Amino acid sequence: MSRYTVEVKSATKTDPEATIGYDRPLRTFFLQAFPDPETDEYALWLGAFLEEHPSLESITEAARAKGYEVCGLTREMILAMIREAGPPSPPSFGERLGIVL
Repeated sequence: MSRYTVEVKSATKTDPEATIGYDRPLRTFFLQAFPDPETDEYALWLGAFLEEHPSLESITEAARAKGYEVCGLTREMILAMIREAGPPSPPSFGERLGIVL
């Protein structure tokens, strides 16, 4: 699983320590921003489900649709995440058993 620190902005707030990356077991890109200091839950959490966001573009567009902008993605980050997402991964044990849908 790759993890990179980026900045996520909305019209009213900014999270300079947001996390974006690729989760190979779930085969999805993910984005986490604006953690609640008391519960550690995120106000923005995309890519928590199997194949939810198969491309980097789909996750940034999903964030934009919710009013957030992802800033600070470098060329190196983008290429590393795309490389990681490139090779197909086989279904997990849970998927093969029908536990994970």
